[in-house]
Amino acid sequence: VQVVESGGGLVQPGESLSLSCAASGSIFSIRDMGWYRQTPGKQRELVAVITNEHSANYADSVTGRFTISRDNAKKSVYLQMNSLTPEDTAVYYCNADIIAGGEGMTYWGKGTLVTVSS
Repeated sequence: VQVVESGGGLVQPGESLSLSCAASGSIFSIRDMGWYRQTPGKQRELVAVITNEHSANYADSVTGRFTISRDNAKKSVYLQMNSLTPEDTAVYYCNADIIAGGEGMTYWGKGTLVTVSS
């Protein structure tokens, strides 16, 4: 089982960016999927999480600007980020609570860098 992010890059303040994450392998089911971010010297923080019934929660700092969604058939989760600011600069990690081989585990991607700078 693996989880792989894509879509990071460099954007200017006020612009938008979309991240994608796909899980693959011998997966029985996926429960919550989420996005976290981390900057140097700081702890990884939750950005948004979505259940398999598409109920979503967001960090206060991104509410109204970011939207999380998922496609259960594609085992994928997405993060649409609008009105980006330099404070959103971070490595963004995807995670997924996956049941595979009779066990439930949380899997993390390796991260994708988002840089917001003029």
